[in-house]
Amino acid sequence: MQIVQQILFVLLAAAAVILFARKVREIRRNIKLGKDTRINDNPSARWRNVLLLAFGQKKMFKRMTPAILHFFVYAGFVIINIEILEIILDGIFGTHRLFAPYLGGLYNVLIGCFEILAALVLISCAIFLVRRNVLKLKRLNQGELDGWPKTDANAILATEIILMGLLLTMNAADYNLQQIGSHHYYNTGSSFWVSGLLAPLFSGMSETSLVVLERSCWWLHIAGIFAFLNYLPYSKHLHIVLAFPNAYFAKLVPQGKMENMKDIQNEVLYMMEPDKAPADAASAEPHRFGAKEVTDLSWKNLMDAYSCTECGRCTAVCPANITGKKLSPRKIMMDTRDRVEEMGRNIDKNKEFVDDGKSLLHDYITTEELRACTTCNACVEACPVSIDPLSIILQLRRNLVMEESNAPQEWNMMFGNIENNMAPWKFSPDDRDKWAQELAEG
Repeated sequence: MQIVQQILFVLLAAAAVILFARKVREIRRNIKLGKDTRINDNPSARWRNVLLLAFGQKKMFKRMTPAILHFFVYAGFVIINIEILEIILDGIFGTHRLFAPYLGGLYNVLIGCFEILAALVLISCAIFLVRRNVLKLKRLNQGELDGWPKTDANAILATEIILMGLLLTMNAADYNLQQIGSHHYYNTGSSFWVSGLLAPLFSGMSETSLVVLERSCWWLHIAGIFAFLNYLPYSKHLHIVLAFPNAYFAKLVPQGKMENMKDIQNEVLYMMEPDKAPADAASAEPHRFGAKEVTDLSWKNLMDAYSCTECGRCTAVCPANITGKKLSPRKIMMDTRDRVEEMGRNIDKNKEFVDDGKSLLHDYITTEELRACTTCNACVEACPVSIDPLSIILQLRRNLVMEESNAPQEWNMMFGNIENNMAPWKFSPDDRDKWAQELAEG
């Protein structure tokens, strides 16, 4: 019977890993639909970002209550995986608490710490559910979260509560089996710091019933872990994985610095100094100005979209959104991810992308949203994992203005003034200091 369980476990683990790897390859393919861009400068500063932003969650602590709760969940996710390693090895080799004989008293301390973390994860997730569904915090209940995004967040929190509950119940049953000297249950000598408090609830059960309870929780727990692994790529919780590379590739230049469009700069240069134009400049296919589709964005923009936690901190500090305008930086990232996922499914179906008559601009993100942005960078500053919604907004808006000539009259007047007077105001450069002269004369 034991060998059958081992075979079933290996098959389950292999299926989970294969399915996860397949989805990861698909997401990698989708991210690479973006334009290539080299980001390899200043590696020391980039690794510092990984340590402070991804591992240290530095930006999270601008809001202390959710930061502490999130830290408990994050630490539990990372550290409890050490115990999951033991569970996996037990499943493969048919052992039980494989590490216990080798670690001695240290094993009991580790299990106790794991249990405390599991309890903290359970409590934190329960509080997060209350914040979302009872207190109904504004940033967690805005329109773009209706439907699947809200269901996704609640499902993940509920799943983590169930997984931690199974772990603690499994250990409580295990503790009782150790006390009665049941075969196969190695006596660790541990009091099981949390589950030991639950153990009296099951003390009246027979040995057979305890074994069934412990094995059921063991199988449900590890099967839940494998299911969670494969749910992750379909969920906003993919940020658990992508937060680290996203922090590494984050922009290092000052946030207010915008990237110039090299094609425009070259076009002006070749017009002013034709001798510097390459021989094939006239025949070269014109580039698209700005972005209309996700393929016009960079791979980093698309990684940003997949890394979005949907926490809403960007939208909560957006002055346009606060004043009732349609723009939500969180929605910009969600729409970008939805569009690239749609393109990926199109490629999977047709072996290559077949024009579906849609585009990121207009079909997903509207002109009204783009015009509302003040380019203040508040969203970029607020994001815990260094996502840059403004980069996408600027590229889409450039396409609106430069390819569609779609700009309000006020903008066109400003553009004309800049072109003619080298400033947004309708005054000649020679007349700009007249106000000071008039002040002195008065």
